[in-house]
Amino acid sequence: MFARAIVFVLVVLSSLFGLLAAPAGIKLGQNTSKVDRFDFVEFTLSIEKPDALNPFTHVTVTAEVMPPHGSPIHVDGFCDTLDGSIFRIRYMPRIEGKHSVSITYRQGEFTRTFNGKFLATAGKNQGPVRVDMYHPFHFVREGSGQHWFWNATTTYELLAWDDETIARSVVRLGRLGVNRIRVALAGRTPDGKRWNEPLVLRTPKFAFKMEPWLAARPDNIADPGYDVSRFNLELFRKADRLLRLCRERGIVVSLIFYVDGRDPGVDPFGKEGMGGVDEQRYYRYTIARLASFENIMWDISNEYRLFRDDPWAEKMGALVKECDPYQHIASIHGHGDFHFRQSPWADFAMYQSWDEHGGYAFMLKNRREQAATGRPMPQVNEEYGYEDHYPFPWGERRLWPARIADNRRRLAWEISMAGCYQTTGERANNGTGAGPDTGGGWVNGRGDDSMTMLVGYRSMKGFFTSIDWWKLEPRDDLAADDTLFMAEPGRCYVAYKPNGGPARCILAAGAYRARWFNPRDGGWSKPFDFKQAREGVWTSPVPDDAGDWALLLETK
Repeated sequence: MFARAIVFVLVVLSSLFGLLAAPAGIKLGQNTSKVDRFDFVEFTLSIEKPDALNPFTHVTVTAEVMPPHGSPIHVDGFCDTLDGSIFRIRYMPRIEGKHSVSITYRQGEFTRTFNGKFLATAGKNQGPVRVDMYHPFHFVREGSGQHWFWNATTTYELLAWDDETIARSVVRLGRLGVNRIRVALAGRTPDGKRWNEPLVLRTPKFAFKMEPWLAARPDNIADPGYDVSRFNLELFRKADRLLRLCRERGIVVSLIFYVDGRDPGVDPFGKEGMGGVDEQRYYRYTIARLASFENIMWDISNEYRLFRDDPWAEKMGALVKECDPYQHIASIHGHGDFHFRQSPWADFAMYQSWDEHGGYAFMLKNRREQAATGRPMPQVNEEYGYEDHYPFPWGERRLWPARIADNRRRLAWEISMAGCYQTTGERANNGTGAGPDTGGGWVNGRGDDSMTMLVGYRSMKGFFTSIDWWKLEPRDDLAADDTLFMAEPGRCYVAYKPNGGPARCILAAGAYRARWFNPRDGGWSKPFDFKQAREGVWTSPVPDDAGDWALLLETK
């Protein structure tokens, strides 16, 4: 009874304090009066004498942005100091022209409004990733209109590194042609043994934890004692810096709100608080802070079914779209099926199906099932087993060399030939704090020059981006054997043989120009011409080198 009385008194005092709020010396600052489209302008409210008990819960800062034409756009601000002395509003203009802004600070009965303006210019920014409305199994960039070939890798705990290592890792991945990375915002575990990666350990530069909230016991992995009403600003500032680095190198960040949420210490809300006000505050704050970056997309959670349910996913997915003024694309990572094919907030489908189970046949089935709903959307196998990763007994009890780099690359080609996309992950056995201590791979995003798997993926990306791949349809009906075949009939055909040997395909009569492509080194052969006298089975020659190959056929 006594404890309840204290809580009641504190609640009453907090309410009264809110009503009597009188912050003093509020000033508006602005970082620029001119900004390119798809960059952002930042407004800062500086409070000389803040008096909110908790600025994350007792203060709201909002803006109404009036573009040159259209309706006003609502934007939420965010607190950027623990004492409530600084709030920020970030806005990413999507159209050119003069914009006016009305910013409101509210704390209890206290309200103050400020006005601003800025000019948005054309610029050359690529803009957010969107689903292509004309070819909806594929993606485009809003700003440039260019089609975007998804070439992604997993870097779950990248934000647990120091800034220097993050920067080196981003530069390396960009050099390898990666244009999307998976990055978790909330996650913690003692070490890599949790995933059967014993050489990935905590070090002075790698904390093995990401804490979105202030923790009473930050070194206690299982029981950090989070205060979910106050955010860990250092982590969010690190996320700011990561997004800027990635934007400079053309890398999109898929931000994961939880990774391994059922592990002790990761999810402070549990079943009782899931989807509640406190958890919603986490999503709202993250979006208010980071949505103004063009190079972001949302992952509502990783493997959500291990600690949440479908109604929660629907609720939080809808919340993300409600809070995001720019409607960045979003999805959720689950298992071997996708439950949200018709959900308005889900822009693409993500699966987890390992090894050959997640290859061509699996992804082609998913694509066709999605098309049958009347709402086509991109299909992604987000996790099909990382390079040299052999978790035991789960992970199908496979052993080396079942998941070597070459095997992962061939599976990636299969998925691409199904008209779908995939996300890979580099091996982690170069170690962090153990072994060569130059890696970490899929666990934390760090790698070295001995890790060459992504070179093969870069070659695959180079092949497809050399043609209008988004116009190609998987055509297993045109393959007379185990050849994987795609076509834009009458114009362009692609054949892929995962295990080599001649291909037997059904071709229309006509004259063709052909080129071999070596998927292992990215090399092209000299073109050669041939004629198909009548429609029927065409048996290809075999390239000189052994192994898998691709063949590009274009009508003359």
